[in-house]
Amino acid sequence: MIDTDLVDSVRASIATDSDRFAECVEREAERLKDDVREGTFDNPQAIVGLEYEFYGVDRETAALRRIPRWLLRFIGFEKELGLHNAELNTSPQPLNSYGLAAQQREVQSRLAAARERTRTEGVELVSDGIWTIPPTGESANRYLTDTVDRGGITISTNASPDVRYQAMSNASYPAGMRLEAPHVDFSADTVALESLITSIQPHYQVPYAADLPEFFRYAVRIAGPLLAIGVNSPFFPPELYEDPDPDAVLADGWMEHRIGIFETVMNPTDETPDKVRFPRDIQTVEDAVDRIAADVPIVPNEIPDRGRFDDRYRHLSYKHGSYWRWLRPVFDAPSETTANARIEFRPLPAQPTVRDSIAFLAAFAGLMESLPRREHPIGTLEWERARENFYAAVRDGLDAELVWIDSNGDRTTDRERCYDELLSAARDGLETRGLAAETIDRYLEPLSVRVDREVTPAAWKRRRVRERLEAGASLTEAIPEVQRTYIDEQRETLLEGSFVDWLE
Repeated sequence: MIDTDLVDSVRASIATDSDRFAECVEREAERLKDDVREGTFDNPQAIVGLEYEFYGVDRETAALRRIPRWLLRFIGFEKELGLHNAELNTSPQPLNSYGLAAQQREVQSRLAAARERTRTEGVELVSDGIWTIPPTGESANRYLTDTVDRGGITISTNASPDVRYQAMSNASYPAGMRLEAPHVDFSADTVALESLITSIQPHYQVPYAADLPEFFRYAVRIAGPLLAIGVNSPFFPPELYEDPDPDAVLADGWMEHRIGIFETVMNPTDETPDKVRFPRDIQTVEDAVDRIAADVPIVPNEIPDRGRFDDRYRHLSYKHGSYWRWLRPVFDAPSETTANARIEFRPLPAQPTVRDSIAFLAAFAGLMESLPRREHPIGTLEWERARENFYAAVRDGLDAELVWIDSNGDRTTDRERCYDELLSAARDGLETRGLAAETIDRYLEPLSVRVDREVTPAAWKRRRVRERLEAGASLTEAIPEVQRTYIDEQRETLLEGSFVDWLE
């Protein structure tokens, strides 16, 4: 049953005066730049946080499950695009041994409580980059494309009944609304296709807003190497393959399809600039604000005053919600005293366990602490090469040939040299924040073991699919079988273990 209020609200949203919205954004951008120059967004503490997305499955069959809205509210998680999605946002914490421990404990405690409650409803929360088993009795095709039309407004029945999400599919912005990948070419009438994927998003707050461009330059150059360690989305639901020849799918498929899915679903089909893309370097902090303000909006909207300090930027902040670069600057100001500038690292798929996710948060934060301070030569890598590294990691994971500039200023494609320096720099940054050596070892071990053993979650999945194919299974059998194995392994390790335990 489609709520008529939702339809009316979507209709009103897409009818918003775009010129008036643009005027509000431009005025607020100038105010934000003034406040940045006045030091409002300076905060000498390094702060970290994490956004962590999950999807629900049936506890018995591992088939995708919609999470009732009342249950989502009860467990204190946030809605996301799909009815099967749930998002946990941690409280910001200082980057030190207590802050990182608090990040991990908050995720563990809230997730443990949520799992206990969802399991009584037969729902298991899964941490993964992409789902591959549709709901029982439904096809992936039907689940992703099912819509109803109400007076010219298209409502995705399996997307959250949220005005913003539903308006994206009805706005004049020419979103692609299609999946394009090796052996996959599939289109829909809504952006609900993007609900295939889930992610983690580490945040790092820079001490002084004016220094954001320098930190951002280094973040852009480590995006490829970090993503290569974290790839976890190598397969689509098997029915979405046009030619389900298993050898072709394995030979041509990418290690991280999440990147391509988000880009082809949300990027425009005409000459409008892409919204989902690898970001260019930022020259000044004012440049960062101007880019957000100049980005093409999907759904302009009138944002009411809520009586908060950041209402002075409310339209700009709303627009920032669809500023979908793979790394993006964030200017957050729930109050004047907590105003901050930070970097959101968006390429990573959701990981097999909490410990793996916290490992990426720790590594990213450590790198942001070390590389700019040490003026590591990787900061001189050409932007074009950093972008090539990123998409090479998307395709090949740890097997990608990445270009690195080492501490001596020498250019190299040696993987061991690259990751020795990357993880050493992360370690150095965490040491400067007072973490003991054994504590750092514990945080970074999930990543260093992946590098040493040359295995990622995506490689783990591909290997097991290949084994099942060699044993006589079809691709439509092998992918779901491996997905169920992934979920079984995760049940025992999500809260306390790590992906390393799966390799024993």
